Amino acid sequence: MRVPTEHGGLRLDQALVKLFPEYSRSRLQDWVTQGLVTVNGKPASVKQKVWGGEDICVTPQIHPSEQPYLAEDIPLDVVYEDDSILVIDKPVGLVVHPGSGNWEGTLLNALLHHAPQLADVPRAGIVHRLDKDTSGLMVVAKTLVAQTALVRQMQKRSVKREYLALVWGEIDYGGTIDLPIGRHPSQRVKMAVIEGGKDAITHFAVEANFPSCTLLRCRLETGRTHQIRVHLTHFGHPLVGDTVYQKGVQKCVLPLRELLNGFPRQALHATKLALVHPDTGELMEWEVPLPEDMEELLDRIDEASDGVA
Repeated sequence: MRVPTEHGGLRLDQALVKLFPEYSRSRLQDWVTQGLVTVNGKPASVKQKVWGGEDICVTPQIHPSEQPYLAEDIPLDVVYEDDSILVIDKPVGLVVHPGSGNWEGTLLNALLHHAPQLADVPRAGIVHRLDKDTSGLMVVAKTLVAQTALVRQMQKRSVKREYLALVWGEIDYGGTIDLPIGRHPSQRVKMAVIEGGKDAITHFAVEANFPSCTLLRCRLETGRTHQIRVHLTHFGHPLVGDTVYQKGVQKCVLPLRELLNGFPRQALHATKLALVHPDTGELMEWEVPLPEDMEELLDRIDEASDGVA
């Protein structure tokens, strides 16, 4: 396409918006950066100017979010499966759903390979999520009917979910945190306890005590993004290894300092799941042990704690 003289003096990205109004400026800029736009046969740059008469060639590229998701042979730890539901123990590091920076290699891609019929179910049957670095139990619906039933259970708060969380500080009591959660007002990648946020309720009890840290069993009554991480941080006891929500290096007794501050991910595991089967109406429950990295961390804490007053 030739640049009209009336566009002379515009930056290339501004001219592209006028020449290709069906695409957004950010997408056109991405194509320029990827080398998919040439001016007079040469690779272009976003900020270069055009003066009219130049030949512009654009090779459109479909955004990953607009492409069909691919089935990928990614191993799944299946805890239970029938014709309606699938329960898995998600490993640390596995992203649940494709998104920016993670268009492949996700749980959704793995599910499409494990059960190809999930291509006909929205989000491949996923009805709830765990953070990338949170391990543990998730239920997946294998049919649209099952998905609808599970979503309704989630909305009614009848799905029971329990987590094991290793937090900073010593706690010797249980309780309930009932504080609203919403998007952080200035740090958009984070959530926070804010006025006007969505209601969020977390029940917690002490599972085990250690010097400088406590293993809590948390039960979710609601399911807000980062709920346990946000609530416990607001409570003054952030999760060990949670670099997003904890502020700086935490203080602890010397034998544990390097061990706790060096744990590479938030110490959070979805250990228990209970729900009503969408077809049979039977109450079903599953429980899985801590993953190897958290089990090893607790063992090393025990060893390092010997002799600590």
